[in-house]
Amino acid sequence: MEKRYQVFISSTYSDLTEERKEIMQALLELDSIPAGMELFPAADEDQWTLIKKVIDDCDYYIIVVAGRYGSIGPDGISYTEMEFRYARDSGKPIIGFIHKEPEKIAAGLCETSQEGKAKLDAFRELVKTKPCRFYTSPAELGSQVSRSLVKLIKSSPAIGWVRGDQVLSEGATKEILELRNRIESLQQELEATRITAPAGTQDLANGDDEIRLRYSFVASPSEYTMDGTQYTSARTFTWNEIFAAVSPLMIDEATEAEIVRGLVSMLERTVRPELAQEDKKFKNLNLLSFKLNSDDFQTVKVQLRALGLIVKSTRNRSVKDNGTYWTITPYGDNAMMQLRAMRKPQHTKTLTENDAS
Repeated sequence: MEKRYQVFISSTYSDLTEERKEIMQALLELDSIPAGMELFPAADEDQWTLIKKVIDDCDYYIIVVAGRYGSIGPDGISYTEMEFRYARDSGKPIIGFIHKEPEKIAAGLCETSQEGKAKLDAFRELVKTKPCRFYTSPAELGSQVSRSLVKLIKSSPAIGWVRGDQVLSEGATKEILELRNRIESLQQELEATRITAPAGTQDLANGDDEIRLRYSFVASPSEYTMDGTQYTSARTFTWNEIFAAVSPLMIDEATEAEIVRGLVSMLERTVRPELAQEDKKFKNLNLLSFKLNSDDFQTVKVQLRALGLIVKSTRNRSVKDNGTYWTITPYGDNAMMQLRAMRKPQHTKTLTENDAS
């Protein structure tokens, strides 16, 4: 699809008439659209609002600086500098073109006051903070613009403009979007059908490898109040223990809060008797409000996902429901069965075996 780019030309007016002609000729030869507000003196707020809108609509911004600073706006800086600052702050791709030999510019095309000269010098330095080129004549400026804009388009591709008859219809655009969503959904479904470990997981901690989970709790003399001492500690668990604890919650799907509660329950079941055995003071206190370290939970979640055991649920739900839901993959379901399914004692015989004997 052929694109055309709109380029804002910013400069002072009466002293750079020939320069602007060369720039516009260069842009037209590149099938670009020149735009600029130098023909409309920005004398009020409404005009400045229009200038900003035109800059917003442009793909690229060109600034030309020669011997004049330009008419001064209400903030004490020229409208040309105001345009440059606005384009810069908007993130617009900018090319500056500065006269290489300002001392050779005719006196009638230069600032006459010391204040004007000082502001112009400062503005030249400001423009140099962006990519810029130097020129000595209007013809040279035109060729500089052509080469520079071609490079800028390659390095900073913009949205551009296209003919209305080349734009996809609203129905076609909607169909493409639906097809993309469908492809993403099918890719997720395909990934979810894996019953083997995903490629690349052999180097990840799993199974009987261990992770240390940090947690906190309150030891209170009463089970009805939180008036007690808060303790922090940590305990080592294997990844098999962790997945065995939370995977049944995700057979259908589970929120992150539900998974956290499952991990906290595992912690409580494990550490309560250990704490009472390790420190006698905990025997006569109520251990309340167990909490899992939030960073450790994020690590667990990422690891289980990286191992291909869980995925985000893609089930449709209300637009008001912005929660994150997780479910186990077929590979995770198989791993859960290996960890949680009860095995019969080895000395027990099946009914068939009893009958045969």
